[in-house]
Amino acid sequence: MGELLSIEHISKAYATKVALNEVSFSVNEGTIFGLLGPNGAGKTTLIRIINQITVPDEGNIWLKGNKVSVDDVIKFGYLPEERGLYKKMKVGEQALYLAQLKGMSRKEALRELKIWFDKFEIASWWNKKVEELSKGMQQKIQFIISVLHKPSVIIFDEPFTGLDPINTGIIKDELLQMKKNGVTIMLSTHNMASVEELCDEIVLINSSQNVLHGKVMEIKQRFKEHVYEIIFEGFVNVIEMAQRYQYEILQHTESDNYHKIRLRLLDTSVSSNMILQALVQVGNIISFHEVLPGMDEIFIKVVNETKNTQP
Repeated sequence: MGELLSIEHISKAYATKVALNEVSFSVNEGTIFGLLGPNGAGKTTLIRIINQITVPDEGNIWLKGNKVSVDDVIKFGYLPEERGLYKKMKVGEQALYLAQLKGMSRKEALRELKIWFDKFEIASWWNKKVEELSKGMQQKIQFIISVLHKPSVIIFDEPFTGLDPINTGIIKDELLQMKKNGVTIMLSTHNMASVEELCDEIVLINSSQNVLHGKVMEIKQRFKEHVYEIIFEGFVNVIEMAQRYQYEILQHTESDNYHKIRLRLLDTSVSSNMILQALVQVGNIISFHEVLPGMDEIFIKVVNETKNTQP
């Protein structure tokens, strides 16, 4: 599947703040794409521009090679961070109303809503008023409303807020199933564990600019620091091994004759195979793996670096 959504040189300034400055990236069809950045970085402004709520000062949004206009709003699903349900309306009545705003007939909306309410085991909520539901329950209703009309692109802004671990798992499973079915998802979140678990690719916006873009695994490889963790059984002079094979020991714990070592290679010409060969001579390797940085570490590193380079 190729490129579906293209963000091209988007800029937006308000009276006292530049929200976005020449932001460009593309999103491939049938992927989960992470839109990341600290508070105030410009993510919400960009989401509003994609959804035709806000007009950019410069740049364009393209969907399947066609410039997006107000008429294309129906092709997008949007779950905003600030929830927008009418508290006095009944859940079913409101879901039907919002589905019809997205172009669905009442009959079609009823059929699809029954499927989703049964799937989430919430049929008993149909005649409840929104104000009777918890924040997490309201979140599930808004999730359904966002995906009901089967849009080409669905944008979720902090979709797990207010959900307990069980319901978070349910929503994550639905996102992965939609991806399998070819739906394109843009996920804006501060939860880096969810990014690692769900996202194929990310863009990181900081101080109104695109400062990092790429596939999650490629980014983790790009920021790796040649750190390995080894658990082995045997007797070894760890300090001597470190001097001989040019690595520094970051952590070493020992229990009976089991060693757990986390090390960083000082000479990248020394391969992981050489370390393994050395340890095999003195003990029994139980586990060996490279420790890649987490997306939270990368997020903090890139944001701090770009902050320090700001004029």
